[in-house]
Amino acid sequence: MSTGSLPFDPETGEIVEEGAASNLAELTVSELSQAIKRSLEDTFGYVRVRGEVGRVSRPGSGHVYLDLKDDKAVLAAVIWKGVAGRLRFFPEQGMEVVASGRITSFPGQSKYQIVIETLEPAGEGALMALLEERKKKLTAEGLFDDERKKPLPFLPEVIGVVTSPTGAVIRDILHRLADRFPRHVLVWPVRVQGESCAAEVAAGIAGFNALEEGGPIPRPDLLIVARGGGSLEDLWGFNEEVVVRAAAASDIPLISAVGHETDWTLIDYAADWRAPTPTAAAERAVPVRSELATQLSDLAARNARGLSRAMTERRNRLTAAARGLPRPDDILALARQRLDGAAGRLVLGLRTTVETRRTRFADVRGRLSVRPMLVQIGQHRRDLSRLGANARRGIARLLADSDKRLGSAAKLLASLSYQSVLARGYAVVRGPDDRPVTSATAVLPGMAVALEFADGRAAAHVDGEGPIKHSGKPHKDGSDQGSLF
Repeated sequence: MSTGSLPFDPETGEIVEEGAASNLAELTVSELSQAIKRSLEDTFGYVRVRGEVGRVSRPGSGHVYLDLKDDKAVLAAVIWKGVAGRLRFFPEQGMEVVASGRITSFPGQSKYQIVIETLEPAGEGALMALLEERKKKLTAEGLFDDERKKPLPFLPEVIGVVTSPTGAVIRDILHRLADRFPRHVLVWPVRVQGESCAAEVAAGIAGFNALEEGGPIPRPDLLIVARGGGSLEDLWGFNEEVVVRAAAASDIPLISAVGHETDWTLIDYAADWRAPTPTAAAERAVPVRSELATQLSDLAARNARGLSRAMTERRNRLTAAARGLPRPDDILALARQRLDGAAGRLVLGLRTTVETRRTRFADVRGRLSVRPMLVQIGQHRRDLSRLGANARRGIARLLADSDKRLGSAAKLLASLSYQSVLARGYAVVRGPDDRPVTSATAVLPGMAVALEFADGRAAAHVDGEGPIKHSGKPHKDGSDQGSLF
């Protein structure tokens, strides 16, 4: 018999007869919602559900809201903030999980949901599939390329370690560094497991890179991200994209030392060097001080031996070369002999030259006397006076001849000058440009002209229609010159 349409008593949880339905107490919506909530919680209690993660939401409150689904139904789920902080991995859409918790209802939206208290993957196969998909994505972006990996410093001054400050990992690293080559170590404390692990590790890497050179906190020359071994779920925080991207973006060379030798995480591919264990990371970070000292002593001894052999070889070669050279006295003997001969000839030549010069001087001094010199001076003075008189007479004759020639040229110039013609009654007609007018055709009616006479000029103006025609009759003064007026 179906009970879907029969009245239900929320207080007793029993179905009542139809006739008694009118005797039921009226309930408010809140009262009915609370009754349904109690019924769900009492009926199902603690359950374990397997499904695929659908929509995932994480608001600022820190709670996580998600959907669990299969091919036929969807179940709303919530993970409170306190539980979410303890999860070993963060649920992502498409991941198959097994959730354990309590079934309850949310009266505000009239829906039922599961409050998850534990969450784990439905098997390592699901996590491995997710890990492989993420690895392919980051590889395609070039974050794992060998070309972008940086060389590690040979002997870093400061080493930054991103790890848990309370675990055995940091003690192993510090102990190994102290044994090999003590260095200044800075520890950035993080959680190495749980939901906040990835964000804290990424913040630690970025924080070390943000330190300034020469600042109050020294900037590391090398970073080590370390964690002990664990399951795939325990190491999942080091597979998150935020950690991988932070490691790839680090300007400081980075060593990944997560898990044991067989454990591989995505940060291992993005790091500049992967150490199988945290202790191996410390061994790779610094050399052995005693070995360096031994190598240095060995090199110093080899250098000293090589220098000694080189000096011995050079000394032997110098000795052999010296044997082949002649003695200095033998080299200088011939030159010394030539010098002695030249010195002897020099003294003899000097004496001969002095005697020759002395003889010539005495000869000249004998020819030179005061009286003959006075006679010569008087003779030269008389010759000079005679030459001076001759020069004066010659200059006078030259000036007279030049004056005569100049007078003749002046007379000839006067006779040939046009001004002498003007004195005989002629005139020169000059045009407006003050040039002589030499043709009657150049004279135009109304032209202003100037008439130049022997005693000056007079202005004139040309009248008439054209040039004056010559009548062919002689002028009154007997000339045949026509008139301009």
